[in-house]
Amino acid sequence: MIRRESSAGVGYTVFEPNGIRHVFAAATPRSGETLEEQTHDALKTIEAVVREEGTHGRIVQQAVFMRDLAQMEQCRELIREFYGPDLPATTFIMQPPCDGKLVAIEAMGVGGSSDDLSVERLGERMVVTRHDGITWAHLANVAMHSSFGSLYDRSTHVFAAAADALALRGFRYDQTIRTWLYLGDITGPEADTQRYKELNRARTDFYQGIRFGNGLLPDGWQSPVYPASTGIGTEGKNLVLSLIAFETQRNDIRLIPLENPVQTAACDYELRYGPQSPKFARAMGVVGPKYAATFVSGTASITNSETRHLNDVERQTEQTLDNIAALIAPDNYARYGFAGCGSELSDLAIVRVYIKRQEDYQATRAICESRLGEVPIIYAVADVCRPDLLVEIEGIAFSTHRA
Repeated sequence: MIRRESSAGVGYTVFEPNGIRHVFAAATPRSGETLEEQTHDALKTIEAVVREEGTHGRIVQQAVFMRDLAQMEQCRELIREFYGPDLPATTFIMQPPCDGKLVAIEAMGVGGSSDDLSVERLGERMVVTRHDGITWAHLANVAMHSSFGSLYDRSTHVFAAAADALALRGFRYDQTIRTWLYLGDITGPEADTQRYKELNRARTDFYQGIRFGNGLLPDGWQSPVYPASTGIGTEGKNLVLSLIAFETQRNDIRLIPLENPVQTAACDYELRYGPQSPKFARAMGVVGPKYAATFVSGTASITNSETRHLNDVERQTEQTLDNIAALIAPDNYARYGFAGCGSELSDLAIVRVYIKRQEDYQATRAICESRLGEVPIIYAVADVCRPDLLVEIEGIAFSTHRA
């Protein structure tokens, strides 16, 4: 059900349930010195993959990792010209690729034999796909410049702008199942506190009263429900939000906000981590009658609520992967009453690895390649939400139901 391919500059995974082909690709430039040359090389590599897999013209979501903030507008124009009317929902992330390139690109496409598959492009930031009675909305690059008020005000505005963008297309923010929050200087000071703590305060206030997963949760669900999420640092001072929303009227699909048995739920963190705890689930499972998809939040070397293996990037990387393995495992799904679901690390379709220090890249990459095999991976330099965390990893896992 899961198939992987890799070659110089590109790795991709194909998952094809029910006649719908999902392609996840990670591309780094193989040639070129300028931004234009490297961007075109990465885009052409992805284009070759999606054409071969029958998803040409159906890339729905794309993340562009960049080294130089000053080149963002040039990169945006290059991507507009390349895709034309088939532009994916694209987020520009100011995180330098670890391999020294100016740009790296992660993309997701859909295709296959299903007659009811449709892809609708709604402006430059939003793409909606429909198939099998399921709707996915990909909203990208909702941004707020650092000159707009306090970080709390900017964060609140970004959440509200995302909700308005969804509402214009008939969606609600409570249908959000996955968010990415890219925050410049994430561990830096903000007034008398820390920037990530202020982001969490704004998120808590905005989420007040929102009932995520309403109608798709297992019967009798009592725990707090929040989307899976990554909150990660970037260059500069700006804040950027991207998300995925999910809607279906089918009664055989459930959303499972997964927590890790070896970690404290983020929403239950103690006050010493901030006046308002981070409001996200460790992962969000989308469980259908034949397969499960698990959207893994940004995960780090934390057990209970404590950072482990201080200043040891290798042990932090191992612990992070152990945490992901425990989170997506069949045993963890069984805790929620869904025996036969769940995944192993080998079921990850695509992975992002955020590394705090460039000098830790080779050691981190060696461990990830050893444990993850040929999973397509983007490695980027990014500050993590705690000063003592050196690496953060996220991904998407798929599995068919096991007996």
